[in-house]
Amino acid sequence: MVAALVRLRLLYLRNSFRRSTGQLVAVILGAVYGVFALVVVLGALIGLSFAPREVATTALVLAGSAAVLGWAVLPLLMSGVEQTLDPARLAVYPIPLRTMMIGMLLSGAVGVAGAATTLAALGTALPWWRAPGIALAAFVTGVLGAATCIVVSRATTSVASGLASGRRFREASGLLVLIPLILAGPIIIGVTRGLRSSADALPAVADGLSWSPLGAVWAVPGALAAGDALGALARLLIALATFAVLWLVWRWGLGRSLVTPTRASSRVRAPGKPGLFGILPATPAGAIAARCLTYWFRDPRYLRQLIVIPLIPALMWFYASLNHSNSFLIASGPIIAFALGVGMLADVSYDSTAFALHLSKAVPGRADRWGRAGAMLAFGVPAVAIVTIGTAAAEGELAIAPALLGLSLGILLTGVGICSVTSARLVFPVPNPGDNPFKSRPGAGFALMGPTFASWGVLAVLCLPEIALLIVAVITRDALWAWAGLVVGVALGGVLLTVGARVGGRVLDARGPELLLQLRKDA
Repeated sequence: MVAALVRLRLLYLRNSFRRSTGQLVAVILGAVYGVFALVVVLGALIGLSFAPREVATTALVLAGSAAVLGWAVLPLLMSGVEQTLDPARLAVYPIPLRTMMIGMLLSGAVGVAGAATTLAALGTALPWWRAPGIALAAFVTGVLGAATCIVVSRATTSVASGLASGRRFREASGLLVLIPLILAGPIIIGVTRGLRSSADALPAVADGLSWSPLGAVWAVPGALAAGDALGALARLLIALATFAVLWLVWRWGLGRSLVTPTRASSRVRAPGKPGLFGILPATPAGAIAARCLTYWFRDPRYLRQLIVIPLIPALMWFYASLNHSNSFLIASGPIIAFALGVGMLADVSYDSTAFALHLSKAVPGRADRWGRAGAMLAFGVPAVAIVTIGTAAAEGELAIAPALLGLSLGILLTGVGICSVTSARLVFPVPNPGDNPFKSRPGAGFALMGPTFASWGVLAVLCLPEIALLIVAVITRDALWAWAGLVVGVALGGVLLTVGARVGGRVLDARGPELLLQLRKDA
């Protein structure tokens, strides 16, 4: 039965390759990247064999502790990501609990992340290759460490399964992932500076972690190399006890989920107010705009794009202070405009099969395009204007603020016009409504990559007049050029938006049934 579960996992991976050429290419590229990263890690581990014993031990304990912690935390933040051996799906089969756990453990080891972690963990024997006995012990503890990583992820997800089944938890956890991703640059720089300033404290930190459940398993070979057999045995016992406790926790959580599978709660709500539908015009475009505005502020797939608005100025301020240059901060407006405009590339894809309502009601394509564009511009234009003028004032660059605002609005309007055509022509694999906003299928990123880069190139070409006027305004400091940039940005952007909405509307009228068919296929 264990072998059958592992074959099921491998069969799913094989079938995912056959779904489309894009998915296969994406998986191949991901595999190449994973192999490259693994080679770098193994090369670093070999390099540790030439370092002093204390340095090798410190590095292994710190890196291993970070790996265990990552496997414990990331599954909670990425709740809703697809699991091939989902306990809820296996609950209907008479599989013994112990057999299911072993099968799920081994299936986790053959996944991309599990395989990379396992090989890296086994590679911790490389720093000790000059001492075969210690290398053998490191190989054994590497197996135990890799198993601990997988089991801790299963334990945390099984215990939190009741909470994670709630839609609001999935939405909040998915959005929380985006904040550290956007702020990754400042975080990495801050951590690097902190490590440089406190490098002398790292051995003490590693020594403390070596007696904790996070780092005990990785410290056993270092203790043997130091001649501390008793310390190595104690750390090994801590590692075994940690694995045993995690296994029991996982067993309890898995058994509970199999007996009482978690289901999203539902409740009946009393009829409420029409909300935006009662405010906006009672026209096809107005109704679509009301629906899209509701999605923008309630759907996590859209909300993750709104998080960019406050985070980008903070990120640019950090780089401006780091490089003592105001060019970073005043670029916040154009960057936000770019993110919001191009962010509508997969707008129809987010509708999923609900797009059938547009076809069944014979909504004109032009109304669909103007409704979606109007919803985003209703908050996008004020947000871009406030950020652009505010950052220019903060940096004392009000003289070029009109040209900067013209560029920002030009990018926003032009981007929406381009996406009005592209989203009517192409459908992309995206998370379904209610899923984690970071859930993705194999090949989704690759399928989106080509149209995204093409849209960026077209946007850059169409915005060349605004860019040129901004450069002239910056060089000459002439108010005439600055205001000319504002006029050109708004006028040209408005014209391109109108053209994009009309062309996109005609494309949507012609290809609506094909889009729905593709949406049903990707659902």
